[in-house]
Amino acid sequence: MAKVAVIMGSDSDFDVVKKCIDMLKKFDVEIDVRVISAHRNPRELAIFAQTAEEKGYEVIIAAAGKAAHLPGVIAGSTPLPVIGIPIKTSLEGGMDSLFSIVQMPTGIPVATVAVNGAANAAILAVQILSVKYPELREAIKAYKQELDEEVKTKNARVQALLNEE
Repeated sequence: MAKVAVIMGSDSDFDVVKKCIDMLKKFDVEIDVRVISAHRNPRELAIFAQTAEEKGYEVIIAAAGKAAHLPGVIAGSTPLPVIGIPIKTSLEGGMDSLFSIVQMPTGIPVATVAVNGAANAAILAVQILSVKYPELREAIKAYKQELDEEVKTKNARVQALLNEE
């Protein structure tokens, strides 16, 4: 079974990260959720990142705001793919978080989703995992078909409203 670690820098990130957790559960991915701070307990973070592969994680999702070093620090200590979720802050709507995560040096990539884009982080993780797990590939295809049907339903609703005028 596919296994993903979801790490947040603070419990204040949980409301955003919950969307990621829910999406991973939708795809029946095994999840380990933790609060580990890059700044307040860096030794624990280093141990986590350095042992993540041997613990069976295949993708790590890390959410952080403000001085959002968490995803980058993890990426610097593991060969696993890391997906960063920038958390919205009071500074420019989370642009500080976004820039902290997306501006990584060569050799230490972090895939970065939109500010508060937790659901997309989960979907990207599932897409990465689908290379190894064919059942996840099929589940992603079905999910994308659901999205297509939702848009068609919305379009039909709008067209009906226009025809009433």
